[in-house]
Amino acid sequence: MKDTEQYKQNNLAGASSPYLVQHARNPIWWQEWSSDVIDFAVATNKPLLVSVGYSTCHWCHVMAAEAFSDNETAKYLNENFVCIKVDREQRPDIDQYLMNFMNSQSESGGWPLNVFLTPSLKPVVAVTYLPPVADHHRISFLELAKRVSEYFTTKGDDIPSFTAGENEAPPSVPEKITEELISWFDNIYGGFGSGQKFPPHTTLLFLLYKLSAEDNEDLRGICSGTLNAMQLGGLNDHLQGGIFRYCVDRSWTIPHFEKMLYDQALALWTWSLAFRVLGNPDYKIMAEKVLLCLEECFRKEDLFITAFNADTGHQEGATYLWDYDEIEKILGPEDLNRFREVYIVSREGNFEGKNHLLRKNTDPLPGLEKKLLAARDERQQPSADEKILCGLNALTAIAYIQAGRLLDRPPLEAEGERVIRKLLGIFWDGKSLSHSYFKGALQKQSFLSDAGAVLTAITMLYENDPSWEEMMKIMAEYTESFRRDGRWLESDAGDFMPVYASWFDHPAPSAVSLTETGLIRHAILTGKEYLSADFRKSFQSDFYNLSVLIRNGYFHVITTREAIPWNNLPINALRKTGEPETDCYMGTCRFIEPQ
Repeated sequence: MKDTEQYKQNNLAGASSPYLVQHARNPIWWQEWSSDVIDFAVATNKPLLVSVGYSTCHWCHVMAAEAFSDNETAKYLNENFVCIKVDREQRPDIDQYLMNFMNSQSESGGWPLNVFLTPSLKPVVAVTYLPPVADHHRISFLELAKRVSEYFTTKGDDIPSFTAGENEAPPSVPEKITEELISWFDNIYGGFGSGQKFPPHTTLLFLLYKLSAEDNEDLRGICSGTLNAMQLGGLNDHLQGGIFRYCVDRSWTIPHFEKMLYDQALALWTWSLAFRVLGNPDYKIMAEKVLLCLEECFRKEDLFITAFNADTGHQEGATYLWDYDEIEKILGPEDLNRFREVYIVSREGNFEGKNHLLRKNTDPLPGLEKKLLAARDERQQPSADEKILCGLNALTAIAYIQAGRLLDRPPLEAEGERVIRKLLGIFWDGKSLSHSYFKGALQKQSFLSDAGAVLTAITMLYENDPSWEEMMKIMAEYTESFRRDGRWLESDAGDFMPVYASWFDHPAPSAVSLTETGLIRHAILTGKEYLSADFRKSFQSDFYNLSVLIRNGYFHVITTREAIPWNNLPINALRKTGEPETDCYMGTCRFIEPQ
């Protein structure tokens, strides 16, 4: 354990997380999570404040500037608590455990996720944003801290432990899944539900692959209605390409302006697949613009950074919003009229007096958009979270591989392979995968989500190049090492308790779903025996259900001596090199006639 005097200061300046560094000037004595810090809390019998967030989180920034910069609040916290900052993207195990606790209290959660715990890590209470001064709706963060301190003093010995279960998704059947998704579909605005709209990537991927196996008019309507709404509305950055994290309203008008790597990767895969399944050329254009965003914004050398902030200069969306007069000045009256035939803009605006660009149609306006983008590029830009996450980069490699096949652009497949080779060079030490890399610092903790994503990507590379077989086998065995008594662990870190892996497939595929996808692909491609599986609850586990489609015979398994080009194969296909030359589908194999 460190000398105790070392804990009487904020120790985040040298952290390996951009999010933690953002809090280095708070007057709170923030520490990074470590066994030494927990030991110090136990030795001094001080409860913990663990505050979890990520660098592009708007309300995390607000709280950092308000309650966490308030000297009175800081003085009380420093005297009575050991305060720890956690980057949820670096420690998904801690985040998941604490979020499960919060959901058990209120059935809702978000970030910043502020949890008070005993020194023995028993959670007491969890909250998201609280102001520095009480208002009509909320107590102040300081008042909450005082109540927790009093409760710990009087009830500390009686505080119960909290055990987070596995949260395994319940079984379902295809008919029930279809019925539920149809019932949840917003047939007015697209997407699902009647509140804020997140891009339902994993649901769309499942539905599109299901449509490639069996046509269904209702499911086609769900896919096209949702894809069109996302493409035309405020989720889409129409000038740069790429999509924002979600829209705050039902009609996809105003986004939360973060840009996340996982969203771009999944959008690239989804729109590429939609182009092949639904045949709409606008979807190919959308996929190509997402790809442009990845290349121009997210690429850092041979890998991809994590995210871009929602805020610019402490104002949400400032980089992306337009005064009507500014658009008119840049374009001129004639071009403005043409622009308004395609885009919805007005003097009143649609977001705090300004315009966030929305399209009426997909008519191309590349010249006018280029002018506006050039003007936008002159503005202050949102900050970036430049850490490299292993699993999210592997997911991006998967998207490149799939886009290369679906758009008939083989160089994208080669780029996906380069990403995986680079990841293995940095993160794989021959025994385990590290998780995060930032400014030369490698976070060596192992997570199932990284293993599942890397394995799935390698199975796709193996379809093109059998020399990947040995690495695929090694990664499959490594992934299996996270299984305990028939259940998946996300991580078993020495400084925290074991945490079961998530099954929840939004906004990105869960660790369980990526793992099951990689393992069933590995089994099929190497001729191992495997069993069929139950589908799981719709929306909650749709990427897992995609793995069940593969497992239960909805994908063709094409075996040939010479590789058949991907654009000559069914969309729902796995490709093997070997003989006899067969096409196995839905439990039946037929010989492929020589050409």
